[in-house]
Amino acid sequence: MTTGSEVGLLRLVAQRLAGARAATPLEAVRRLTAVQGQDYPGTLTSVALRTSSRSREEVIAALDGGEVVRSWPMRGTLHLTAAEDLPWMLDLLGVRALAGVAKRRAALELTELDTARACEAAVSALSGGRRLSRAGLLAAIEGGGVAVTGQRGYHLLWFAAQTGHICLGPTADGEQQFVLLSEWVPRPRRLEREEALGELAARFLAGHGPATVHDLARWSGLPVRDARAGLATARPRLESLTVEGTEHFLDPAVPELLTICRTEARGTFLLPGFDEFVLGYGDRAAVLDPAFADHIVPGKNGVFRSTVVVDGRIVGTWRYEGRGARRAAVGTPFRPEDAALLADVPELAAALP
Repeated sequence: MTTGSEVGLLRLVAQRLAGARAATPLEAVRRLTAVQGQDYPGTLTSVALRTSSRSREEVIAALDGGEVVRSWPMRGTLHLTAAEDLPWMLDLLGVRALAGVAKRRAALELTELDTARACEAAVSALSGGRRLSRAGLLAAIEGGGVAVTGQRGYHLLWFAAQTGHICLGPTADGEQQFVLLSEWVPRPRRLEREEALGELAARFLAGHGPATVHDLARWSGLPVRDARAGLATARPRLESLTVEGTEHFLDPAVPELLTICRTEARGTFLLPGFDEFVLGYGDRAAVLDPAFADHIVPGKNGVFRSTVVVDGRIVGTWRYEGRGARRAAVGTPFRPEDAALLADVPELAAALP
């Protein structure tokens, strides 16, 4: 039986935060299948930390070049995916994300015709390789006769992306531009449902494992029955282990990789907020004492603080204080007796990509 403390170390290796890093940002993103993308600057750092070059510029280049895309593939939440993966993930997971759209549309005083017109206006404005900022695309939608005031604008952009019309593409003046998905991803993968469930399960569990079928369901937004169906297909590609009575699944190569880099994995890691090491699981107890869960998401407001990981466990949070030359990283331990574990936070923060 594997102990809970070992799980965090294995996950650091599986996610390429310890040991051999991914050769490119595309490889890092593909390894995880999808990377949380709500906080764009933090997302760039999260991916860069998993690459051998540790370069944010290379991550931006992968986005600008169309290898990696940012959109809403699942749970109505922004993620980075490999470009060719986004269409099949939308096909598989979009139905669940769109399940409550009628209720949300009514609350915003939008009609089904409004969303159809917004998509039509977006496609018209972006066709032919054109790229528009958020403000520019909203102006085009408003010009098509659909109000974008309040939260309507965000909802309409999300809906157009969720239904496969648009996605976020290259950067201009520090802001990602919207593009047509069909033009930006001209060679998408298309998978039948059973194959897609198996692909999702195999890749999530290999890139995040040790993890459970319930972690897969929570991460993807799939019903547990669909997660189990995907696992049944993926199981021959995975290894299983029992953690405190619960079966977990992982890439068979990870335990040996941990043996090679155990000293590094037991060290200290600074992670941005919303990192997959934290958000990639329904149950975080293996790496985070539940008593301190509200320390990383105060008030359960959905905003995750940056974390400090030591020996595979989250032991505190960190943040920048001050400005300019006075700007410095400060760590806050969950327990006073762990303060010494955060002594290297300023030095480690200075070396972050």
